[in-house]
Amino acid sequence: MSFQVQKELPRAAVVLSKLPLSPELQAQVKKDQEEIKAILRGDDNRKIMIIGPCSAWPEDAVLDYAAQLKPTAEKVSHKIKIVMRTYLQKPRTTVGWLGPINQPNPFEEPDLETGTYYCREMMIKAVEMGYALADEALFTHNDSYYVDLLSWIAIGARSAEDQEHRIFASMIEHPVGLKNPTSGDLNIAVNSVIAAQYSHVFAFHGQQIKTDGNPYAHLILRGGGGFPNHDLETLITATQKLADKNIKNPSIIVDLSHDNSLNTQTGKKDPDLQPQVLAQVLKSMKDNPEIANSIKGFMAESFIKSGKQDATAFNSPNELNYGQSITDGCLGIEETKQMLEDLAETL
Repeated sequence: MSFQVQKELPRAAVVLSKLPLSPELQAQVKKDQEEIKAILRGDDNRKIMIIGPCSAWPEDAVLDYAAQLKPTAEKVSHKIKIVMRTYLQKPRTTVGWLGPINQPNPFEEPDLETGTYYCREMMIKAVEMGYALADEALFTHNDSYYVDLLSWIAIGARSAEDQEHRIFASMIEHPVGLKNPTSGDLNIAVNSVIAAQYSHVFAFHGQQIKTDGNPYAHLILRGGGGFPNHDLETLITATQKLADKNIKNPSIIVDLSHDNSLNTQTGKKDPDLQPQVLAQVLKSMKDNPEIANSIKGFMAESFIKSGKQDATAFNSPNELNYGQSITDGCLGIEETKQMLEDLAETL
């Protein structure tokens, strides 16, 4: 094998003992999980909105964003369950920054120990602000460091076909959304949900584990292959495929970003199109009651400042534009507030 052990990382129990979640906050996280499950079952008529920065970095801007969004989140809470994106790990098509848990300072060498404490502390502060939290399970073996803080988990487009990620989704108690692959193939996406809802036997942390299957595994449509998939025809097809497979709690979340926010003229993703995508989906829901029942929520990438910046063009964090993404482009905070208010008014 060709690798070097750089250092031993602290056990999860050590990290959690240094940055514990109080019993009151544990109850809050559990309550948020149950509310999301109730929406997926159809017992709660609200819609889920998973929203926040593409990458949860840097801490001060992430928490500032959360504070600025909070009044709007409370205002629309009777119609929308806000779940804040605290994405710690970033999948890369080739190479690039893997997120704050790997590299808490993108201008310095990776340091997973520092990143683990950095991320957990930031997430606890967000929970203390009253937020339900979401993250993407990229490296599943890191889950024990922060999974107790999460109310919702995503399996990304590059991971949803992977057997380990499907089994991980099958074993957790969290509601989990599985994205369609980057190709946009709906059959593969539905197969991912089926696999996550089934029981599996596999090796995990030196033990033979049998999972129960996750009845709250659901589908996320994010576009793919250079095309969006939030159009009425695709929504009808996805709804029918879930029904044909007798999937428990058949549910769809529409990702307003990624290939669903492609500008048809430029062929590039435009985060400012996310409110338009949402409006189109809402119209489809109005025109078709069947998909209105199956669509349980939405995802959006949003930060203080709109757009994104190239961190490689700078030499230190201090040179970056405050509150602007260094990964995918995001919708600005004021536009985000308006989008949420418009959504609550429409629902």
